Amino acid sequence: MTGHGALAATGWPSLRVQDWAATRDTLHMWTQIIGKIRLAHAPLVNHWWQVTLYVSPRGLTTSVIPYQSGAFDMEFDFVDHELHVRSSTGGVRSVALEPKPVAEFHAQTMAALGELGIETKIQARPNEVDPAIPFAEDHEHASYDAQAAQLFWRQLLQGNRVMGEFRAHFVGKVSPVHFFWGAMDLACTRFSGRPAPPHPGGAPNCGDWVMVEGYSRELSSCGFWPGGGQEGAFYAYAYPEPDGFATHPVGPAAAFYSTEYRQFLLPYEVVRTTTDPDRTLTKFLHTTYEAAAERGGWDRAALEDDPHRWRDRR
Repeated sequence: MTGHGALAATGWPSLRVQDWAATRDTLHMWTQIIGKIRLAHAPLVNHWWQVTLYVSPRGLTTSVIPYQSGAFDMEFDFVDHELHVRSSTGGVRSVALEPKPVAEFHAQTMAALGELGIETKIQARPNEVDPAIPFAEDHEHASYDAQAAQLFWRQLLQGNRVMGEFRAHFVGKVSPVHFFWGAMDLACTRFSGRPAPPHPGGAPNCGDWVMVEGYSRELSSCGFWPGGGQEGAFYAYAYPEPDGFATHPVGPAAAFYSTEYRQFLLPYEVVRTTTDPDRTLTKFLHTTYEAAAERGGWDRAALEDDPHRWRDRR
């Protein structure tokens, strides 16, 4: 593979969206399959938090999924390029991450679960995309560039780390830093504690009721997705969007409000190429949250605190 301009195993890697679009779209479908398996077994948690994946030291994991009196988990390993399925009964199965159609990946994954005695039925077509090709019939998406997949995971590692530090400043209701497979984005969401008006929905091949649950409380959300810039983009939005949100001063200077997406965007490549990427991204996260909290009249004194408040006691 050429053209990615990758850094070493650490740091903020370069990965141009155009160089891995086919792999991205295939991997998107694969993550939807794994996310739907978690959805089939995990009890509902606020705003669908129970369906997400999480950044791990090897890739993306479901974490523990309950099954009968035991449990299992599933992990995309972007180091050895395998999907691992592990059961509390001791059984382990793997599916190779390699160029193959979504239909083949789907069949192999469901077979692996069956061999472990895990009965699973999912809604076997993707959400939030159009067209929504049933997984068993999808021979169109069949790309897997191993180096690109690993670089994407390393982008997520960096975003997860800085967003996790940002999350620590909030003591109100706040989501984990987690990966939503519907839109294929890493996200963290803060809540004011107040209800929100019903969301109008409108996501392709996704029931409006899904969005009503997801946006049932007033929120400020931030994240990263592999689009919106040459190498992806960090984003931040508020629901409902308060008056003055779009014109509120935010940083760094390269951040801007997109009227198309109704959110602030900061291209990943801007963050990566600064002398202090952590500080640059942190500024974006804090100032865009302030835009939502200040314009929305949040009780910031009750919702925020210093995450280092006990440092001298530890």
